[in-house]
Amino acid sequence: MTCRDPSPTQLMEDNHINMQSHSCDPDRPAHPGIFPTREAGKSNHQLAGSSVDFLVSVVLPAGGTGERTGLQTPKQFCSFLGRPLISYTIQAFERVSWIQSIVVVVAKENMDLMTDIVQRFQHKKVRAVPGGSTRHRSICNGVRALGDGEEERPKVVIIHDAVRPFVDEDLLYKIAMAAEEQGAAGAIRPLVSTVIATTSEGYLDHSLERAKYRASEMPQGFTYDVICQAYQKCSESDFEFGTECLHLALQYCGTNAKLIQGPPTLWKVTYKRDLAAAESIIKETLSRSACVITGGSEQAVTLADALQKAVGALDMKLDVIPDLMGENAGYLLKEWNFIQVSVNRSCLSEVEAVLTDLQAANRAVLHPLVVIWTSGRRTDSDSSKVHLSGSDELSVSGRGVEPATIMDLASAAKFRNILLYGIQLRQTKDAERWERSVLRLAEITSALIRERSPALVGQLLQA
Repeated sequence: MTCRDPSPTQLMEDNHINMQSHSCDPDRPAHPGIFPTREAGKSNHQLAGSSVDFLVSVVLPAGGTGERTGLQTPKQFCSFLGRPLISYTIQAFERVSWIQSIVVVVAKENMDLMTDIVQRFQHKKVRAVPGGSTRHRSICNGVRALGDGEEERPKVVIIHDAVRPFVDEDLLYKIAMAAEEQGAAGAIRPLVSTVIATTSEGYLDHSLERAKYRASEMPQGFTYDVICQAYQKCSESDFEFGTECLHLALQYCGTNAKLIQGPPTLWKVTYKRDLAAAESIIKETLSRSACVITGGSEQAVTLADALQKAVGALDMKLDVIPDLMGENAGYLLKEWNFIQVSVNRSCLSEVEAVLTDLQAANRAVLHPLVVIWTSGRRTDSDSSKVHLSGSDELSVSGRGVEPATIMDLASAAKFRNILLYGIQLRQTKDAERWERSVLRLAEITSALIRERSPALVGQLLQA
């Protein structure tokens, strides 16, 4: 394996995701690779005028067997919300415009599976290579692959665990810049528990002063030459039993890594319960907002405004728009939840139009989209009473809509990873009952969006 310095490349136009204001909470991930690159925004380092003007590639070791999860499937290939864990991690890197390529290192028996994942979820910067018998051998294979291809060798190589999906661009930027300057860099976190040493008989020998030590985390970054040389010089013992890449850079290249404090979200999926936690975090991230489509009807707008206020109390932001045309078409590229409010006899055709627009946008390949069809009509008979009007039986084009029709529409949408639910408001002439119905509508809407349950698609719920 030979090494040479790459020539710098110009920074690509930034397409970093546009963070919502509450995503700045340090205890929650900004976005776990959720939003596509076409949702343009500005990251903190770009607002400061900085740029990455050198080539950066990523190596994701993914050859583990997942013994600690107690599952037959290695944890990196375990799925939730219709996608394997490793796909979320890949997307977190793919959305960073200045990352040139991603090499995923997998066990030979999983090469076909990994290739299928890359194709099915339309990952563009990725190629899979077979791993080795140990972690270091697998990483070495990934580094070697970066030098064997037709692409120009990167100046900096970022190494990250495939089972750590919650990594943001700001940390990647800090790691890349520090690695380019220092030769090596790595994320660290404070120790949560005190580390102790035991005797061979199982008694306490001594404890370490926790304030002086840190937990080594991922990602880690190296110049290509440093990590390449470290693996050329390291011993068989290092390959077999070593786990720390920063140590190899120090021992064999004399490169003292720059250590960078990482956020709390760098945790690694290790146990079965961690998969449930990762799913919960991604669901929470996907459910922070929704788009309400009214069709321009005054009655639909009235209902949408009431729903907007009620859902806001449940920590969800709603934008109310008349349609998905013109400047509103941008919601197709940035929103994951849509609520069609229908008050006329063509309600199914309205939601069918939304489904058609979403299918054309081709975004459901990454995450399940939620569409909620809310049917009901509110009229104000006087200043003190409001009520829903219309028959108890849903209708479209003058004909009653059978539940099977709604179920068929939802079943077809489900194949495209779009989850369609229905909610009908019961008619009432009583103001208090109306308010309770709207509150119930908000609660059902929030629950459907947060849970994203495929088992409930096609159901017509009552509010």
